[in-house]
Amino acid sequence: MTENILISIAWPYANAEIHVGNITGSHLPGDIIARYHRLKGRNVAMVSGTDSHGTPVTLRAESEGLTNEEVYKRFHDGFLELFQGMGITYDMFTTTHTENHFNVSQSIFLALKENGHLYTKKSMQWYSPNAKRFLPDRYVEGTCYICGTEGARSDQCDACGNVLEPAKLIDPKAKTGDGSLELRETEHFYLDLSKLEPTVANFLRERSGHMRDTVLGESLGKIEAEGLLPRPITRDLDWGIPVPVEGWDGKCLYVWFEAVIGYLSSPIEMSKVIGQPDAWKAWWTQEARQFYFIGKDNIFFHTSLWPAQLMGAGDKFPPIFSEMSGLPKAEPQKLTLPHDVPANQFMNLEGKKISGSRNWAVYGRDALSRYDADALRYYLTVNMPESKDSDWDWAEFVAHNNNELVANWGNLANRVLSFCYKHWEGKIPAVDVETLRPKDLELLAIIDAGFGSVGDLLEAVKIRGALNEAMRLATEVNKYLDTSAPWKELKVDRDEAAKSVYTALRAIDSLKTIFAPFLPFTSEALNKTFAHETPLFGEQFVETIEDALGTHTALRYKGVDGEQWKASELKPSAAFNQPSPLFKKLDKEVVEEERARLG
Repeated sequence: MTENILISIAWPYANAEIHVGNITGSHLPGDIIARYHRLKGRNVAMVSGTDSHGTPVTLRAESEGLTNEEVYKRFHDGFLELFQGMGITYDMFTTTHTENHFNVSQSIFLALKENGHLYTKKSMQWYSPNAKRFLPDRYVEGTCYICGTEGARSDQCDACGNVLEPAKLIDPKAKTGDGSLELRETEHFYLDLSKLEPTVANFLRERSGHMRDTVLGESLGKIEAEGLLPRPITRDLDWGIPVPVEGWDGKCLYVWFEAVIGYLSSPIEMSKVIGQPDAWKAWWTQEARQFYFIGKDNIFFHTSLWPAQLMGAGDKFPPIFSEMSGLPKAEPQKLTLPHDVPANQFMNLEGKKISGSRNWAVYGRDALSRYDADALRYYLTVNMPESKDSDWDWAEFVAHNNNELVANWGNLANRVLSFCYKHWEGKIPAVDVETLRPKDLELLAIIDAGFGSVGDLLEAVKIRGALNEAMRLATEVNKYLDTSAPWKELKVDRDEAAKSVYTALRAIDSLKTIFAPFLPFTSEALNKTFAHETPLFGEQFVETIEDALGTHTALRYKGVDGEQWKASELKPSAAFNQPSPLFKKLDKEVVEEERARLG
């Protein structure tokens, strides 16, 4: 039976370009794991989308004099371009501003309400008499009453990490310049997380074999220290998903509540697009492994609040959603809970924190205009902040590219293929595999075992370790060639040289598959050089979708059937195509050129 794998990746806000910290934090690790499971022949859905709602978008729109929709679509289009260029193969990268996402989010809200997990409460919120509106949390800044830091939002201080009470904020001011503020009473729905706390804590303890110690430690630590406190899930906004309750006009679902629901709405939308409306259930109501790739600042939302929403909705969601969407009545089914949340730490830049406002960032699309995707993917993987913060350093980027990609793996593949193409007229040497020597068989055994060693690390989402192991295997082939030296053997015994070349080519053919999750473009190029009929991966494409809210675009992916995570079966005498270098050596001058662009 095919295993179901859901790869869920943090939804980027539609208010800023995606930089290398975002890519290595969630998008790239998710893609690497998705590609690995696809090569294993598993049923994979990799999903995410543009977070189109919330105050970051409205603030950007107001500052630029544009509509919210214009802003979100501009950034969304940029995200699609980046992911295509970087090879981030989303089965569905959509947006939160779709009819489908509205229906799914409202259905989760109603399921929580029906199960008694919501209540209403009046509270004080900052109001602008000049603008005649309540101001969302991000519109109001002041001095934190806990740590004294200026620039704290009315709901949270990023400096000390505490959730704040708006009424206690010192010297509050509107970021939009809406004049003096005053506190006024407003009413909102709250998710009663305290009721769900015991089941959430048990869920986390049960995941101790899967989740990282840093993730579990933070999540359980917060619950044990603070408990799960009720949180408001609606806001006084006109850009977002309306509260599906009569008399609640002018209020929307809070973005923290509805954005995570996209992990459920994306597969549902994908299922509709491919004409299999029940396909989403493979990842959401059946046995499935769900992975959530996020940054460390979003751990608690994904390990505690999102599971609480799923548990609280219980089995009420499918019937409510089917009725709301006009589908045939669905049977009650409980929703699947996360298997692992492999949250990464942060990536800094040249020793400083990445900052878009100070232009201290390496943006993905800009970097792709000068460097190949696999070179960027490689450095972002060997430098991935899995257990602690890492640092993008341009000198290290050049060194890793030249010393490892070019000199080790790239040189290995190109020199052996070029040597064979020249001396065996573009064909794999016609050796009898039964006559391979002990040293040949020993190397092939080492490489074949790599599918297990690298695979085990990827199963455990130890991505840096997996890539290091793959590069170690490439080094083993280089060592073999140093001792076999087929260019010397050819001068004295062509048959012996043929065995060495065949063995090396078979090892390289296997390695191109082992490297494929990390370096998909060059691995696919090698696959074509070897003239294999079946590609390693499928194709990305953009699809235009129309619904009641208008037209939106989604990044889609069509995969390849069958398992390909296996050792090479290279056939002697088979023809192959003329090889070309996989990677480009970078000049050292690049370092200072790139550093000059910063700031």
